[in-house]
Amino acid sequence: MKKIILNTFIIITLLLLYSHFIEPKMLKTNEIALTNENIAPTFDGLKIVHFSDLHYKRKITKKYLNKLITEINLINPDIVVFTGDLVDNTTTLSEDEQKTLEKYLSKIETKYGKYAIFGNHDNMKRDAITKIYAHSDFILLNNSYNIIHNEKNDQILISGLDTISYNKQDLPSALDISNSLQNTYTILLLHEPDYITTVLETYSPNLVLSGHSHGGQIRMPFLGKIYTPYLSQKYYDEFYQINNTKLYISYGIGESTIDFRFLTPPSINFYRITSTSN
Repeated sequence: MKKIILNTFIIITLLLLYSHFIEPKMLKTNEIALTNENIAPTFDGLKIVHFSDLHYKRKITKKYLNKLITEINLINPDIVVFTGDLVDNTTTLSEDEQKTLEKYLSKIETKYGKYAIFGNHDNMKRDAITKIYAHSDFILLNNSYNIIHNEKNDQILISGLDTISYNKQDLPSALDISNSLQNTYTILLLHEPDYITTVLETYSPNLVLSGHSHGGQIRMPFLGKIYTPYLSQKYYDEFYQINNTKLYISYGIGESTIDFRFLTPPSINFYRITSTSN
């Protein structure tokens, strides 16, 4: 009996050490192939990098930031999107720390731009985060949109919603434009994935990119996720097909609430989009 108790204690200790010190540093890249007839042939092979939930300062160091930016640039992305929670609401953000984020985010290189939205953890530091994005050439899509044109003047619509927790989301400002851009590939950045139900009552974006759930952050074999934040309880896994809309959810870079990850390693999503139109 003593041996069983000892072995159980050792296993639990090892799992806790692994989930606290090892898995949170096991950054992986998920390559995902997408096809759509609304992608103009001139955009064929478009590369989009999606990352989310950095929660800077909770555990993320300058060394880890450098690793993250290096991995993103190795993909040579056409577009980079960040879907919220740049910082953690339990930490402060000094002027030097703001400059650190600006320095590293500025190093991300793209062909068609870098885009971001607010997450719920960003609410108390909105002014500072807005400045960080401006100084690192990210376009903040806060209930707004941007139309990306290539050399042949074909276009992609990318829209972003404010975090639902701030209670100032404005769907028409972000997506009404899609009604006048028929057959244009439409991407929506949405921090809390469960809000997609409301979005799809009126609009039909081709691709919705979210964060917030951390994939559950801790998953147990046979049991699945242990906990997901509010508004990521229905949709929390990596991918869902909802009618004609594809929803992809990033597992995030940092941790939220507790500094552990188990069976949900931090990740970058890399989408390669192919046109099916003639």
